[in-house]
Amino acid sequence: MLDLTKLARQMQGLSQHLTLEAAASRQRLELAQQHLKNAYESQQDLIDRQEKWRDRILFANATPIEPLETCIDIPVPPKIHTVIATDGSQIAPNHHEIAYCYLLNIGRVVLHYGQNRHPLLDSLPEVFYRPEDLYMSRQWGIRTEEWMSFRRTASEATVLAELAYAAKGEAPALAMVDGSLIYWFLEQLPMDARDRILPPILEAWQQMRDAQIPLMGYLSASRSIETMNFLRLLACPHPVPDCKSHCPNQLEKVPCKIFEQLRDTSVWATRLKPGQRSTLWRSNSPILELYGDQTIYFCYVHVGTEIARIEVPAWVAENPTMLDQALGLMLAQVQKGYGYPVAIAEAHNQAVVKGGDRARFFALLEQQMIKAGLKNVGTSYKEARKRGSIA
Repeated sequence: MLDLTKLARQMQGLSQHLTLEAAASRQRLELAQQHLKNAYESQQDLIDRQEKWRDRILFANATPIEPLETCIDIPVPPKIHTVIATDGSQIAPNHHEIAYCYLLNIGRVVLHYGQNRHPLLDSLPEVFYRPEDLYMSRQWGIRTEEWMSFRRTASEATVLAELAYAAKGEAPALAMVDGSLIYWFLEQLPMDARDRILPPILEAWQQMRDAQIPLMGYLSASRSIETMNFLRLLACPHPVPDCKSHCPNQLEKVPCKIFEQLRDTSVWATRLKPGQRSTLWRSNSPILELYGDQTIYFCYVHVGTEIARIEVPAWVAENPTMLDQALGLMLAQVQKGYGYPVAIAEAHNQAVVKGGDRARFFALLEQQMIKAGLKNVGTSYKEARKRGSIA
């Protein structure tokens, strides 16, 4: 149990810390706003420096594709359209359970507007129990639980492409996922492991590209600092942004790191009005070198309740008509969902495995094991005791 009396003694110190941090954050925001204005006139020079010294810059940064002062009103979407979304959840493997296996559950949502058609709201479960599924990742030093989440990401993309292809040509459509399209976790994976996750994702994206249905990643409460890091090029006191020579240890205090802890969303919140998008940016994450011609672009959108980060592949970003329509459909989804895209929220609801679902899954598994003639079927004493207190 949580002892609230003991916890209350620490609250005063936390309150004082938050007050000081709020004041420091306001100062960083004012400094960032000034640098952003100064960057308006030197934007091309900064991009040239960024490109020339990209192999020597040691912090993640993005490249603006449009003028930094861009604030564009998002157009109204067509009344007749379709929105598709997937999301996933899982039951992790547990040695204390009836059997060592895991389950992925992919929620599927297809919402038709202005078409007098029933929506699709369901999920696709898949159970993994073979040794190659459970232990393959250990050869790369990856825990089964982590590998399960990577497999889930690939499955979400594959199912999304199947739904998009089925909706091809019926009405203007948008395919949405919750979270980033830049899979940072792939950077840490060995090549053999990566080749089992990324190719199916890129193939699914290509299918959506062939169907001309735009793909979009929606990030709520984004913590990204890629656009703030672009302004660090302006704040750099050295003749050239050669981090490897001048500031090799980025964990120490470096002179250009004047916006530390300030997120992109904080600055764009001061620039954008509801229904507007920011400059379009191209991410320069190293992992995107493996994406081929499907590298990722992003912008920030004032959706009314927050500043959301919106990510799209290059083939969407480079098609202004497709991009505008996709953003319009996204904004309509946020309005219908009272602050969050309704299709993504419903996909999550379809995917989530609740306590009762988990119990029924293991009950079904127990029946199959008993039917197969296995004896002593049941959870460990540790697991059984954790589920009920005797104190």
